[in-house]
Amino acid sequence: MRIISMVIVQCVLVFLISACNNINNFADNPDDKIVFMAGYKPQANLPFAVAYVAKEKGFFEEQNLDVEILHANTGEHLQMLMVGEVDYTTAAAESVLKRRSSIDPEIPIVALALFGQNSQQSYVALEESNIKTPKDWEGRTFGYKISVPPNYLAILDANDVNRNQINEVRVGFDPRVLTEGKVDILAVFKSNEPNTLRKLGFGIVEWSSDEYEIPGMGLTYITTQETVDSKKDVTRRFLTATMKSLYYVIDNPEEALGIVMQYAPNADREHQRFMLNTEIADSFGPITELNGLGSMADYQWKELYEHLLDHNVLNAPFDYTNAFTTEFLEDIYKTTEFKQNLR
Repeated sequence: MRIISMVIVQCVLVFLISACNNINNFADNPDDKIVFMAGYKPQANLPFAVAYVAKEKGFFEEQNLDVEILHANTGEHLQMLMVGEVDYTTAAAESVLKRRSSIDPEIPIVALALFGQNSQQSYVALEESNIKTPKDWEGRTFGYKISVPPNYLAILDANDVNRNQINEVRVGFDPRVLTEGKVDILAVFKSNEPNTLRKLGFGIVEWSSDEYEIPGMGLTYITTQETVDSKKDVTRRFLTATMKSLYYVIDNPEEALGIVMQYAPNADREHQRFMLNTEIADSFGPITELNGLGSMADYQWKELYEHLLDHNVLNAPFDYTNAFTTEFLEDIYKTTEFKQNLR
């Protein structure tokens, strides 16, 4: 009897030690500690604000995630993602397709959620320039940031504009090149520079590719194909927290703005409000009405892919379906209670 009792005690001790080890391993699991890097400085871009709010409101903690939020300075977020120093970051859908079209080296990034259902770019001219239609761009100077945007070329096509009659120059990111007369038309991020120009006291005329039914998509959350394949549970929990935060931001924009200002204390609050409200407005579309915020559809990526291919933006043709996945959000939104909590 004594021997049996000792055996039972030993078994219980082994069980307890094993359980404690499992708890410790779970707590120390490196998958629970992840790094999110916003693709630019702290500001109210919607995917940035969503991450800030998810952290400050405890939505990451609810998913047993310890998330460190970093910010890119010079576009280094993609490189850090590829070498494993960052787990999730942001990128425009157009950039995702461009990168996936790279052959040497191959850049296997995957979009997980879409925050902008429309293009984030528009085109502006000063009211005083008397430029009223894209046809008036002929004989003028157009300034672009880094490369000529494909939706600019599509606007030219849609309005029978002779591109040879436009002087195209690379100008970077300072919108004052427009107010100083260095360019006549400027490519801008519509949630940013239009408000900056108006705050400087200038009236502007603005054109969007959406007016001409040109395919366009905005910012996404991205990760690597390796993370999609090997860290499904962590990715699902990250998206669960951020989609909950997305609904919270939309329902509580002023509180969200206050949290943004904690990360960007020296930023102009009114400008940040403009940025957040503009990107919230662009987060809605037919797909989100059907499937939930952050959702995306094959046809959106297909249309954008073909648009970029037609304008010789991609390095080579490829299977565009490898550039995104809807599996995580579809799985999350299948949970009725979760959707009710968000809505």
